Amino acid sequence: MYRRGVHRYRFLLSLQWVILTIVAIALIPTMIKLGFWQQHRYEERTARNNLVSAALHAKPVPVEQLSSPGHAVTRTEKYRTVTATGTFDTGKTEVVRRRTNADGDVGYHVLTPFVLTDGKVLLVNRGWVPADGTQTAFPKIPAPPAGRTTISGRLMADETTAASGIKNIKGLPDRMVMLIDSTAEARRLGAQVLGGYIEQTAPASKGGSPEQISDPGTEDAPLNYAYMIQWWLFAAAVPVGWWFLLRREIRDQEEAAAAPQPKENEPAAV
Repeated sequence: MYRRGVHRYRFLLSLQWVILTIVAIALIPTMIKLGFWQQHRYEERTARNNLVSAALHAKPVPVEQLSSPGHAVTRTEKYRTVTATGTFDTGKTEVVRRRTNADGDVGYHVLTPFVLTDGKVLLVNRGWVPADGTQTAFPKIPAPPAGRTTISGRLMADETTAASGIKNIKGLPDRMVMLIDSTAEARRLGAQVLGGYIEQTAPASKGGSPEQISDPGTEDAPLNYAYMIQWWLFAAAVPVGWWFLLRREIRDQEEAAAAPQPKENEPAAV
């Protein structure tokens, strides 16, 4: 009886079944790991969305409360709405190359120093303007409000290649940069520049130019949650599927063994 039971499973030693079993064994931990990766992405995106939402809904504060010369803007400070009073230094405006608007058109971000009442400088990203065909000529930029004015905007951290993926190219045309870096701007301006910069939200530009940068969107965290459940269901389905194939193979063998066999010297039915 024991030998007959063992014989029923001898097909598991065939090349086809050995490969199938190895693949199944390999798939289970891989799918479980992918599920945990999606769980990590879900938690990461949810935390980011919560931080952004909290920052956007926080009460506006003067920019000096959150930033100072040499300050590195933190994750909890990023996207906070800040206010500032001073004067735009339009003569020292730069443009940030290879930036897109909401429609995906390539152009520039307009970066204008804003001199505060105490003499310190706040970098203000006033918005997006289109580029010419060559992207080498300095674009036409509408002037900001003249004289002393109060502005507000979202506080942003200095840009880096590691965080943005944008390479900081040297030898660009005059008054063009690739990244917004308050430390580099402090050297260029010879002034005390607050760490980070702001994306201006008010007052709105006259005539719609520069085009205001849209609010940061939310990342689709629920999609990662759905993928997490999907991978774990796949992992659970693998042994079930393997067992189903095993039982079907045994049933096929039993049916073949129970089928009438042609007698010796008797021709098989055509």
